[in-house]
This record gives sequence, C-alpha cells and structure tokens, in this order.
Amino acid sequence: MPRDVDEAPVAWREAGQGPAVLFLHGLGMTRTGWDAQLEALADRWRCVAWDMPGYGASPAVADFSLAAAADAAAGLVERLGGPAHVVGMSMGGMVALEVALRHPGAVRSLALVDTSPAFGLDGTDPDAWRAARLAPLDQGARIGDFAEPVLRGVMAPDPDAAAVAAAVASMLRVPVAGLRQSIAALPAHDVRDRLGRIAAPTLVVVGELDEETPPAYAEALRDGIPGARLAVIPGAGHLTPFEAPDALNALLRDHLLDVEAA
Repeated sequence: MPRDVDEAPVAWREAGQGPAVLFLHGLGMTRTGWDAQLEALADRWRCVAWDMPGYGASPAVADFSLAAAADAAAGLVERLGGPAHVVGMSMGGMVALEVALRHPGAVRSLALVDTSPAFGLDGTDPDAWRAARLAPLDQGARIGDFAEPVLRGVMAPDPDAAAVAAAVASMLRVPVAGLRQSIAALPAHDVRDRLGRIAAPTLVVVGELDEETPPAYAEALRDGIPGARLAVIPGAGHLTPFEAPDALNALLRDHLLDVEAA
C-alpha cells in the first residue's frame, strides 16, 4: 500500500522498495496523479510521487520558478539516498528537464511524458495564455468549479469516466495560490539550447492525440537529447498516466529495466 510522507519542504507518496523512481506531476495535478504507476511499478522500484512546492501537502515557496522546483526535486532525490530515475509529465516534464540540466548527478535516467522543450512552440502568446487560465480564479471560481471541463478538454475524446474522476480528484488537492504561481512561471520554460547537454538515458512519451504538447514537441525532445527514444501511445491525449496507464506503465518498465541492465 502507498504511504504518504507529509514532510517539509516537500511532501510525497511512495510505494515499493529498490532503486528510486521520482514522479513529477503536471500543472493542476498532485502526487495522487501517479497512483496507477506506483501500483504497477512498486514490485521492483521505490516509487515516489511528490507534491510540487505549493501543491498538495507541500508548503509554498516565496519565489516559485521551474528552476526552484528542480532544485527542490534534487533535494528530495538526496533525501531519498541518491540518484533516481526521474519521470515528469507536462509541467513536471519541464521540471525534470531542469533537474537533469541543473543537477545531472541526481538523475539516473529520464522519462518525459506529454511535455515540451519550450513554452509556445505553436506561437502561443504567454500573456494571453496566463490571462486565460487565471481568468476563472480572478472571477472568484473555485478549482472544483472548472476542474472537470478543463481536464476533459486536454484528454482524448470520450475519456474513461474513472480516468476523469481520478484526474479531478488530484486537481482538487491543488491550493489556488500554488496554481497561480505555477501558471505565472510556466511560460518562462525554454531549454532548447541546452538539450544537448543532457546525458541521462531518456525516454520521451506522448499521446497520439495530445493537443497541448503534441507529438511534434516530443519529436523536438527526441531530436535534441542525445540518444533519446520516442514512444507514441495510440488514442491517448495529454494525460496519459490517467488515459492509458497500462501502456505507459509498460513503456516505463521497459525503460527502467534497460537502463539498469546497461
């Protein structure tokens, strides 16, 4: 059974024993978003899913940025006893990239799920993007008022009801202040000119129908990171840990076993 460790500066959920695998959630998600992965992979690995600073049970930080989140993740890896396999989804993938660049000794391998090397590869204006996502909060809405339509909007058409419910439950753990901080920080992400410095064995995964960070973004990651491999999950949207957990778990297991065999 998973156990929750509500420490400061970072809280997490973990299951299993063995080499550490650190799971970094996306914007509007929390540690519970990786429950399917913890359940599937805890037979061989110590699977740890964090609450990013300002999210879930992790205290907020004054000056949040993706770099600061990466430093916190590296601190958690040290707390866990050494290098870890790092798995990041969406914004968590952006944080994972920063961990690999800022703290390469903390990363045994990298898995980047439904993410991007830079914000706005499709020409999205950062100010307009921020304004659109902050508008409901500015108008007094609670996260529960918009969580389900927002999450359905980034999933593939006709998502499984249980997958939607799990994603909503994870999003409901996000404090409004933490969501605001991460929305403000995310558009600064751009590591395209540094991808070639990543030495960790890297798997890139994307949902075939992901419109938030589409396959072209995943291809840019594969092409920029030396030796990276790309896998596309058929029929999945932007939330593959919820939409296609079995397919993702199989890819992660093979990736982790390959790295450890090498």
